[in-house]
Amino acid sequence: MRIEKRIAGVRAFVQAARRENRSVGLVPTMGAFHEGHLSLIRRSVADNDVTIVSIFVNPTQFGPNEDYKAYPRDLERDAVLAERQGVAVVFAPDPQEMYSPDFSTWVQVHQVSEGLCGTYRPGHFQGVATVVCKLFNIVQPDRAYFGEKDYQQLQVIRRMVRDLDLPLSIIPVPTTREADGLAMSSRNKYLTADQRRAAPRLYQALQMGADLVERGATGGRAVEAIQAELAREKLITPQYVVAVDPDNLTDRSDQVRPLVLAAAVLVGNTRLIDNVRVNGD
Repeated sequence: MRIEKRIAGVRAFVQAARRENRSVGLVPTMGAFHEGHLSLIRRSVADNDVTIVSIFVNPTQFGPNEDYKAYPRDLERDAVLAERQGVAVVFAPDPQEMYSPDFSTWVQVHQVSEGLCGTYRPGHFQGVATVVCKLFNIVQPDRAYFGEKDYQQLQVIRRMVRDLDLPLSIIPVPTTREADGLAMSSRNKYLTADQRRAAPRLYQALQMGADLVERGATGGRAVEAIQAELAREKLITPQYVVAVDPDNLTDRSDQVRPLVLAAAVLVGNTRLIDNVRVNGD
């Protein structure tokens, strides 16, 4: 396995793979691998002849008061885990490689980036769409893999690919969870022991809301029930709980399935997100 720091090195590798008619999968990450990342990597390795994993803590998707500097980084460990899964290349550029000092071009995806996390993290999805578009241009993969835990991000990327006619397939991969239901996230490392015990209440509340929708309740009724359940846990402070259309993320409070129940909460100072999709018959 190769670790590439330069765009030119990745492009040279991909060009050589293309000359051999080999398919290429891309797994964009910010590193600090957990089982959720590894599930994406395994899916790509299974689907493609070669897999490239990017590890880049993207500064443009962090707000001024967010955890860019504190975000966990361990390239050596991540590289070992990637190699064990059969990854061909880890692309781990420095910020200067991805953004020149006078960088001034941005990708902005409207509608699906608005509301939900977009309300609480202004500029976040512009940073995400821009860096992912750059990665797609650098690697030119056949397929790219994203976790369903970051559901709004997934829809932003899908819309960007559709609207800009980018020649690749976006492959969603189900959320990987701990035994108690907590969605795996690199930010779970920030939780204290008490906060970690409280955090699974988020998924439990979403499941309860999904059960109501399965029995015929509207999205709005499910949201109310989720909010009431979260209010029972003093260590959790909700930011939003919504019922939205699975494709365009518009409000579905007055509708029954299909819909996505999504929420963001603060557990102490740690922001956690999760969602549950409730499909139609």
